[in-house]
Amino acid sequence: MNRTDDRLFPVLLTCAQALVWPGAPLMRGAVPPASALLVAALVAGVVTAALALRRTRPVTTLVVVAAACALGAGPLPAGAMAVLGTAGIALALCTVATEGGTFTAVLCVLALAAWQLLHGISLHGLSDRNGLDVVLTALLYATACGAGLLVRRTRRTRRVAEQLLKRAESERHRLPAVERRRMERELHDVSAHHLTAVVVTAGAALGLHDRRPELAEQALEFAVETGREVTRALGAVRAPAPSRVSVPSPQERLLDLAAGFRRLDQQVDCEIDPLPDGAVADAAYGIVREALTNVARHAPGAHTRMLCRYGDTRTDVVVTSTPPPAGAVAHGAGLGGGRGQGFLRSRAREAGGTVHSGPTADGGWEVRAVLPGRTATTVEPPAPRTYRMAQVAAATGLILQPLLPALVVRAEDASSGTPVSAGALFALLAAGQAMALPWLRRAPRTAYGMLLGLALLWPVAMALGNYGGPVLLPPALSLLATFAALAMRPARTTPPRKRRGAAPKDGSAAKGAPHERGSDEPPPARGHVTAILLAVLVHAGAATTAVLDRGTAAPIWTVIAATTVGAALTGTAAHLTGQRRHRRRHADRRAHDERLAAWTEEAVRDAWTERHRIASGLETTVLARTADMVTEAEAGRLDATATRAREALAAMRALLDTVRDGGTGPGLRPQPTLQALDLLAHQLRATGRDIEIRLTDRVPERLPTAVDLAAYHAAETVLAAGGEEPATLELDVQKETLTLTATGVSHAADPAVRERLTARLAAVGGTLDTGPQGTVRLRLPLAIAPDTEERHR
Repeated sequence: MNRTDDRLFPVLLTCAQALVWPGAPLMRGAVPPASALLVAALVAGVVTAALALRRTRPVTTLVVVAAACALGAGPLPAGAMAVLGTAGIALALCTVATEGGTFTAVLCVLALAAWQLLHGISLHGLSDRNGLDVVLTALLYATACGAGLLVRRTRRTRRVAEQLLKRAESERHRLPAVERRRMERELHDVSAHHLTAVVVTAGAALGLHDRRPELAEQALEFAVETGREVTRALGAVRAPAPSRVSVPSPQERLLDLAAGFRRLDQQVDCEIDPLPDGAVADAAYGIVREALTNVARHAPGAHTRMLCRYGDTRTDVVVTSTPPPAGAVAHGAGLGGGRGQGFLRSRAREAGGTVHSGPTADGGWEVRAVLPGRTATTVEPPAPRTYRMAQVAAATGLILQPLLPALVVRAEDASSGTPVSAGALFALLAAGQAMALPWLRRAPRTAYGMLLGLALLWPVAMALGNYGGPVLLPPALSLLATFAALAMRPARTTPPRKRRGAAPKDGSAAKGAPHERGSDEPPPARGHVTAILLAVLVHAGAATTAVLDRGTAAPIWTVIAATTVGAALTGTAAHLTGQRRHRRRHADRRAHDERLAAWTEEAVRDAWTERHRIASGLETTVLARTADMVTEAEAGRLDATATRAREALAAMRALLDTVRDGGTGPGLRPQPTLQALDLLAHQLRATGRDIEIRLTDRVPERLPTAVDLAAYHAAETVLAAGGEEPATLELDVQKETLTLTATGVSHAADPAVRERLTARLAAVGGTLDTGPQGTVRLRLPLAIAPDTEERHR
């Protein structure tokens, strides 16, 4: 929000307070004294000014508002601080929860509730029998705190989703270039080692043919073995295994970087966690390289410690160096261009992190970067323990402040009260219901049982405490807790059941889709409607009991009907609110997953196009000439073998020049097959997903085109469906059926994802089977109709 929004709510609260007091007395003809109006104006000005600055100093604002309202309530009549003392404090407390964190918000709620309780005891002793105002105030504070924490969680979730999409978009542009560099590097290794060795060996054998004729036979054998090795190596370049490490990992790159500086007589110690390839790994590598270079320039011989910690929410990269030894000469001190710090900050900023550098206490230098972790969340440094202790001490002082005028309660005041306070009983019941809310996800039946069981005890507490206030207020408080749980709980309360049948007898996935949806999940509203009906009956019974116990002139059936209708309307409102919240979250997640899946598909398609372009050059030039070289070597023609080896080497170098030039422009792009699974895994890992793809030995290298295309698109749909848990995809072939088993893909059970999977499988007669805990099993028959195969080709 902008500054206008920050000032709007305080002004509205001040206007509402002016309408309540002194507006209402003035309308009745009672003019308040000038001194009271002056005090009210001063308090309203202080509260309005503090609330306008609540986002910059939330805790200070809360303390100022609470103190101003407490001081102003003394000389002013009742109601003069009603709005500012309740809604103003609630607004400040909500801002504390939104901006300050969970610990600070909960501490403020407890401190304010305890302060108000002790303040009442210091003024009135223990003679107040009901104490319902304390319960209502604590409920208001807890509601404001909960709303603030919910807003904070929603903002954090939205921010994490935006950062994940930003990382995915960045990786979408990186993947084709990464694939191009990988193939260029491996092709260079083949040309630099294998083909060059054949050319050199054949040339040496021809030159020494008269003096050492036995070298010709050895050269021919070497050409045959090397030619076959080149064919296998180029095949691996065209279709690397998804789980095979084809490029140095970020951890290996950092270790090699440290080893290189050790060869320059630098003392470097390393503690490096495995990192996924991607923007974060590139930023970490660039920051470490710049930091180690600066140490070698300005502090030669200094002991350097390099630390890289990859966590769930953050990645810490720290390079710390000690002062250089005495007498060390910094020969490279003047070689820098002065732009290193700017490069460090830009690298960290592009990856979504921050970097700081500066001197250490012992005269050394430290570079510390904080980058996103697995979940791409914005990094928030934890508060120091001393700060938490200071917060607790300040809250304790605030709580004990009302007891300073009277440290002990007079015995005559304490003895005049009733043995059991209704307010204390209400507070215990409200606390019990609040403790049941966090268990809604893990044990919903137990949580609902606690809520409804405690709701039946509110009329008992009213009778034991001789409650004399509004009769429907305590049942309404218990009703709010129960229906808040109904609004928080999603519509499906029963977990999906595991299917027994994979598909109908005809094996068609399209025909089996309705049966799958019906057998996997129960009707979505059945359990929820049952909970609502039970809640309506329990709360209507509790409210009826309270009204009849107090006594009423209305007929019993009227009381029962009124309480039932009120509870039913409240339950319906809670149900609709929960449905709307669930649908909105589901729509946001679906839109996020669709964008992520689209970018994943685009990245893999571009990288696959690069691989296909380079592989086409391999098949038409290098592989053909390598096969000719093997044929000539097997025929015993050494001159022709050397000639074919030179031609293959020249073709390889020409292909490398083509690779460096990049793509050939827009055009039709080939469809990826199962040979592109390594690209899919690379893209998903780079965006923070933990993905593992395994192929058994029974999976053939060549599959029918229709099955190959359908299997890849199904695997892409399943893995790109989203989710934070680690996912595993295993491919196996049994009884002429290709089976894809995916685990850890809970979002793959969504109707939209299953509809796409069904469409992919229906073209080849495949089946879809789902199981518990995010397990999906796809079966594709290898024997398909010839017309289907030709159409896919």
